[in-house]
Amino acid sequence: MEILKSLILGIVEGVTEFLPISSTGHLILAGNLISFTGERAKVFEIFIQLGAILAVVWLYHIKLISVIREITMPKAKAFIIKIFLAFLPSAIIGILVHSYIKYYLFNPTTVAIALIAGGIAIILIEKAVTTGNVQDIDDISHRLALGIGLFQVLSLFPGVSRAGATIMGGIILGLDRKVAAEFSFFLAIPTMFAASSFDLIKGIRYLEAGDIPVFMIGFTAAFASAIIVIKIFLGYIAKHDFTPFGYYRIIFGIAALLYP
Repeated sequence: MEILKSLILGIVEGVTEFLPISSTGHLILAGNLISFTGERAKVFEIFIQLGAILAVVWLYHIKLISVIREITMPKAKAFIIKIFLAFLPSAIIGILVHSYIKYYLFNPTTVAIALIAGGIAIILIEKAVTTGNVQDIDDISHRLALGIGLFQVLSLFPGVSRAGATIMGGIILGLDRKVAAEFSFFLAIPTMFAASSFDLIKGIRYLEAGDIPVFMIGFTAAFASAIIVIKIFLGYIAKHDFTPFGYYRIIFGIAALLYP
């Protein structure tokens, strides 16, 4: 049963991590639904996020290798600085409020409310904002990168969605949908790695050697499903907006509130 639960949650993580629908929210709600809760379950949910991060590294390895090889070149340095500027706000504020958020906000009710509020926000943004004029990641300015980072701070509230906050924030600031999504993917690498590593160090004491198979199944499921979803997602947003995700969030959030 634990292997089956790890497979389910791994798929949930991979499918939801890079969509604007909140992976944390879905993991909390799914974990409660299948009775996979407690400190060990929390560490598991953190660990499988690393599988989703690896999916981004795998899909964008050519770009990442290019940046590393040309790290002394102006274009590569500018890219790294932009990612760092976008990462900084949530890193600083996250350290300050991390314990409070974990203790008070990680529960199905707050997640459901955040899902609904975020869904409404997505619908309103799509109705109000036209297609952005920033058509390439390299055209993102340092100011825009920092602005996206400030939007990412909103995702510290469980259920808001890191992808949702950064993608919709990018659209508000003038980025094309695909550019906003891809910048969000790159930003996820340091953000999720730092957050996951921080939580894993604190929660490692809850694990035993027997947990390794369960954790690896969840990790692999998250990696594989994330690769598939990212490819489909990029194809989707080339022709459509994010309004359906907004309605999905509202429906899912209401269902979560009504679930006993």
